[in-house]
Amino acid sequence: MNSTSGLASAVLEVEDAFEANELFQRNGWTDGLPVVPPTEAGVARFLAAAALNARDIIGVEPVRRRRITAEKLSIAALMAGCLPEYMPVVVAIIKSLCQPQYGLHGSTASTGGSAPFIVVNGPVRLSLGMNTTHNALANASRANASIGRSVRLFLINVLGGVPGQLDRSTLGHPGKFTFCVAEDEEDTRWLPLSVERGVAAGTSAVTVMAVESPHQIMNEWTHDPKEILETYAAAIRCNMLTYSIWEGNYAIVISRQHRDIFAGAGWSKQNVREYVFESARVKRGDWRSVGKSAVAARKDEQQVYRALRSPEDLLVIAAGGPAGGFGVIVPPWYGKKSLAVTTAIGV
Repeated sequence: MNSTSGLASAVLEVEDAFEANELFQRNGWTDGLPVVPPTEAGVARFLAAAALNARDIIGVEPVRRRRITAEKLSIAALMAGCLPEYMPVVVAIIKSLCQPQYGLHGSTASTGGSAPFIVVNGPVRLSLGMNTTHNALANASRANASIGRSVRLFLINVLGGVPGQLDRSTLGHPGKFTFCVAEDEEDTRWLPLSVERGVAAGTSAVTVMAVESPHQIMNEWTHDPKEILETYAAAIRCNMLTYSIWEGNYAIVISRQHRDIFAGAGWSKQNVREYVFESARVKRGDWRSVGKSAVAARKDEQQVYRALRSPEDLLVIAAGGPAGGFGVIVPPWYGKKSLAVTTAIGV
């Protein structure tokens, strides 16, 4: 039956929350995990928290021109386990996804199986209790987990990104459940990612990038910033050879131990970007070393390919626990076919 509260979505009556979950599972309206049943009252609270009306348009999917309403997005956020106060962050994420340079349709439908990687900056991280340190890319915070998951439920239920239907991913990766990190702005001298990308200092923002699975690296045997970055660059070169050689955005997440070494040497994020830009490159002939000799022979094997079009293509993110010489590279889905987008929250 229809809603009586001004919402456009149909109302379905079930016995209890358990039956609601079973209904959602049977209909493929979830990512396989249990959901919070999206009641009319709950959706109303989410809309109020973001000062939105149910029919307000958050964005338009650029390829199929699907209009995304605040009501549908509130339902996804509620289902994912968000609190109402998370809603402005979710809205900013969806606005980012709808920018043409992100390539939402292609990254959702591709056999490559990409996921939206979300980085949150600014005061909202602290007000929502987002995790920036221990286990920063995994389970530790309701806000990180549910904000990231709301995007997946939105893609499934609003844009039809159902595996085997629109979503043609061959393998996918766990980031397709949720992949959201808050930058550790307190334990670093570096500028926040959002500020580097043009958002005013002190303003909360999100940056979203279509990515493949992250790759963790370790180097605890040196205090030379160049040697440490060679480890990161080696992982990027490996991705270029074994997955995709096309240049575009990459992200690296640098934990506290490595950041302290960079700080001691006076290295800024820009220094990191410039070094990786020069180091992360391969020759076409290098493909022979990974079983792709047939591809290597098609052109000049001395031809050089860079991971980045310029140093600014590299997103440098401060996050992670205080101990251990670890870092992560996060490779792009399809080079410059899909670029990172940064959006201020509440603007």
